[in-house]
Amino acid sequence: MQKEKAQFKIQNFYFLVVVFSFSLFLFNLSEANAASLYFSPQSGSFTTNDNIAVNVMVQSQEQTMNAASGVISFPADKLQVSSLSKIGSIFSLWVQEPSFSNSAGTINFEGIVLNPGFIGSGGKIFTINFKAKSAGAAALNFSSGSVLANDGQGTNILTSLGNGQFNIQAPLKTTQPAPAETPTTPSATAATGAPLAPIISSPTHSDPEKWYNNNKPKFTWRVPSGVSAVKLLFDRYPNSQPAVLYAQPISEKQLDEVADGVWYFHCQFKNASGWGKTGHFKFQIDTQPPEPITIQFVDGKVVEQPRIKVTFNTVDALSGIDYYKIKISGELLSSVSSTDILAHNPYTLPPQSPGNHSLEVLAFDKAGNVTTATEEFIIKPALAPRITDFPQRLSNIEFLEIKGETAYPKAHVILFIQKDSQEPNSYQIITDQDGKFAYTAKETLPSGAYTLWVFVTDEQGSQSNSSEKVSIVVSSSVIFSVGSWAVSFLVVIVPLAALIFILLFILWYGWHKFQLMRKRLRKEVREVESALRKAFNLLKEDIREQIKMLEKTRTKRQLTEEEEKIIKRLKRNLDDAEKLIRKEIEDIEKEIKQ
Repeated sequence: MQKEKAQFKIQNFYFLVVVFSFSLFLFNLSEANAASLYFSPQSGSFTTNDNIAVNVMVQSQEQTMNAASGVISFPADKLQVSSLSKIGSIFSLWVQEPSFSNSAGTINFEGIVLNPGFIGSGGKIFTINFKAKSAGAAALNFSSGSVLANDGQGTNILTSLGNGQFNIQAPLKTTQPAPAETPTTPSATAATGAPLAPIISSPTHSDPEKWYNNNKPKFTWRVPSGVSAVKLLFDRYPNSQPAVLYAQPISEKQLDEVADGVWYFHCQFKNASGWGKTGHFKFQIDTQPPEPITIQFVDGKVVEQPRIKVTFNTVDALSGIDYYKIKISGELLSSVSSTDILAHNPYTLPPQSPGNHSLEVLAFDKAGNVTTATEEFIIKPALAPRITDFPQRLSNIEFLEIKGETAYPKAHVILFIQKDSQEPNSYQIITDQDGKFAYTAKETLPSGAYTLWVFVTDEQGSQSNSSEKVSIVVSSSVIFSVGSWAVSFLVVIVPLAALIFILLFILWYGWHKFQLMRKRLRKEVREVESALRKAFNLLKEDIREQIKMLEKTRTKRQLTEEEEKIIKRLKRNLDDAEKLIRKEIEDIEKEIKQ
């Protein structure tokens, strides 16, 4: 008994060791395949109207990935997307271009990294350029996401989704510092008591180093007590002395139709001690847009590769070029600083789908003026793939298998499967060295009508048109069909069989009862026959005795005529009765035997 207990404990120990080892294996396996989506930076403090650039990043350090998608949510009352930039993205093909909705507070993206894929940390997908709208906590979250391994199966290796938390504060209200009442060192101004230099500000051109396209600047200043007059002037010199006198001191001035350029506004106070020092305020105006933009396509306007190289140049003689906006077929692609354009000119556009496209470039100067140029270009499609083998009919317990071929080895094939009029599901396949591909579904398809088609993207990112669409019908399996037919059949047959059985039972029961009644009737008839025979024999014997008595009387005397007739009638009636009774008994016996 003790030996059995010891063996049982040893077996349990080995079992626990195996389970623990297997758990460690699964844990290490999951860690090896881990990938994550996150934001960079993940936090920060900003002020309303600030621009906030947030990078959407992917990390996959142990396994190569080649596709990612996600939906990002942000508080629409705190943040507003101004643009999305794909500059520096590891993605070279977009299944769904990054798009945003400021009303819904969502950003969507789905892209592909061509072979050999991406492995490592800090993989930039795209950049979100936010503008802070109002004060408060602004949280960024991934509502959904996926990261697919470059294993030919599209395995989702995403294990974590990051988030971001940004604090937005209202701008601090500043007040202009009051002029010092007493100078720190003796001076002529202090000795004479003349006013200090005015502190000038502008509600329309607040930053002296910034350019504005408003040529109606306004300036304000605080008039201290004791000031009796004001002199004003604006010109292009930083240290000019005012000349326009206002005998009644004013505290603001609105200029009108000021020419473009760098200007200075000057103001001087007078009190009982005389004119004080002059205050100066610089402001810059640029109302003219940049020069016309020249767009040139390096490889021509009709190309086969999806990545177009373009050069676009312009200048702004006054404030200078600040940034560019690039639109493809009316959709904003990105906002690019002028320094980035200079560093990457010619500029390579992200891969485009086949067809006709329009390229629109908007150049903004530092005052916000814009110049626009538009050119058309055409992307030739890659050769379309072909689905060669597919089942026209399929049961709902079988797995879908299809085969096809393309002209491109190691290319990406995207398979679309659409049931009826529902949204199609997409699956990614890698072609082999001969450009052929095969797909086997991991799950069975529900019953219904399906349409299948494929696209291919070659190693350069060139996308094809759709293949010819094929149709398949998925129906219930034969076993289930026969079972369903059998159930329907039994629903009719079982009640009918039961009815026939009941009817046969009633007939059998009636026949059985009839046989019992017939037996009883035969018995009764036999008893009646027997009784009748006995009664007739008794009657017959009695009549014969009477006849004998009459015949004996004949030996003693002569019978009368009447007695002779009685003897003859009795004999005749006896014979007739015997014949009739015999005949009726024979008839009864015949009926009983039938």
